[in-house]
Amino acid sequence: MRKNSKILICDDDETLCYLLKEELLNEGFNVDVVYDGKYAIENLKNKNYELLLLDLQMREVPGEEVLKFAKENFPTLQVIILTAKSEVRSAIECIKLGAYDFISKPYEFDELLVGINRALEHKDLLVKNTIQSTRFDEKISNRIIGESKEMHHLINLAIRSAKSDSNILIEGETGTGKELIAEFIHRNSDRNDKPFVVINCASLPDQLIESELFGHEKGAFTDAKSSKQGLVEIADGGTLFLDEIGEMSLTLQPKLLRFLENGEYRRVGGVANFHSNVRVIGATNKNLLEESEKKIFRRDLLFRLNVITLTIPPLKERGEDILLLANHFLAKKSPIRDPKKLSTAAEKALLQYKFPGNVRELEHIIERAIIFAENNLIQVEDLNLPISFRSEQQNANELSPDSFLMEDVERIHFKKALDYHGWNRENTARALGISQKTLYSKIIKYNLRQNES
Repeated sequence: MRKNSKILICDDDETLCYLLKEELLNEGFNVDVVYDGKYAIENLKNKNYELLLLDLQMREVPGEEVLKFAKENFPTLQVIILTAKSEVRSAIECIKLGAYDFISKPYEFDELLVGINRALEHKDLLVKNTIQSTRFDEKISNRIIGESKEMHHLINLAIRSAKSDSNILIEGETGTGKELIAEFIHRNSDRNDKPFVVINCASLPDQLIESELFGHEKGAFTDAKSSKQGLVEIADGGTLFLDEIGEMSLTLQPKLLRFLENGEYRRVGGVANFHSNVRVIGATNKNLLEESEKKIFRRDLLFRLNVITLTIPPLKERGEDILLLANHFLAKKSPIRDPKKLSTAAEKALLQYKFPGNVRELEHIIERAIIFAENNLIQVEDLNLPISFRSEQQNANELSPDSFLMEDVERIHFKKALDYHGWNRENTARALGISQKTLYSKIIKYNLRQNES
């Protein structure tokens, strides 16, 4: 029997859901419950489930629609239909759409439990077959989106790297998705049933990073009121991802080097040696070889870490992925009942933009555009691309003849933002990523008024 598998129950019968959840929790499963299809879709977008127990008849979004969404976006997710006897014909149609099985209400829990375990075994087989394939496919990589030859090459290397137990260094600009690649490697490795643990080396001071990594003994420092396990201990058997490893101090680097050499470490304030078997994946947006020449990063640590090096290309070098990613974020972040689309002009603008913030910047651009778009079609001005880029486009006359002048675009954008936030300047400035002083200057420049159309 599979323990700790993540199950989502979607049924508008609250009493049934409560009883079923309790029974499944007693069997060792992790269980979430929603009472309508629209909430099921939102949960599926934000959390990885292995099994969905789905009722067909619900108030707003029916089970068939949830099933279609699930199979299109999460092909290895297993779905068992919970149906009344009068709905058996519909349940059979759902099997044709990709559901694993259906069980008629009222059901015996033991019968349902057998079906759940069979569905989870089927999922394991699907995942195993997926991992064995070296052909890149968006559905194989789950959260990694891309069809460019650069991404094909990267994913193939990542799959092959996952089969080894060597340490890996992932290089790439900020926002390219280094953690996603590390997580992908872990999922495709033999360690995938063990923890994937992340720590950002740039976000914590030295002593706190050491304590987080290796743990500490009681009394090791002022606030150490009890002993604490370190992340290398928690991740035993799994993968430890050290993000922004180039920011790690020279004081801590020798301790990490020792751990990489033999798996041994000491807790802060302790004298006993502990051992942990983890695979370390580091990530950086710096050139660590240059950093080592400057004596900022230890050369021996670099060579111990980069047994395998993977380099993620910036988004500007894989232009064919831009619209694919943009549409992915649109589908992920748009309201279920009010999906958004990019206009032709907006698509052209995205393809011409260089994305210094890479995929993360694109995601934020799409998220803002969904908020500011007045209807289902996102226009150029809704993207709120940097003013410098829009000015360059205007000067080069590269946008289509019917595009807005850049000042018109900016005026409309600021007016929309102010209206959206009820003319609260603090909230508007925060949403736009500018100071209140800059926002006020734009209000004066464009003579904006709260009640004008």
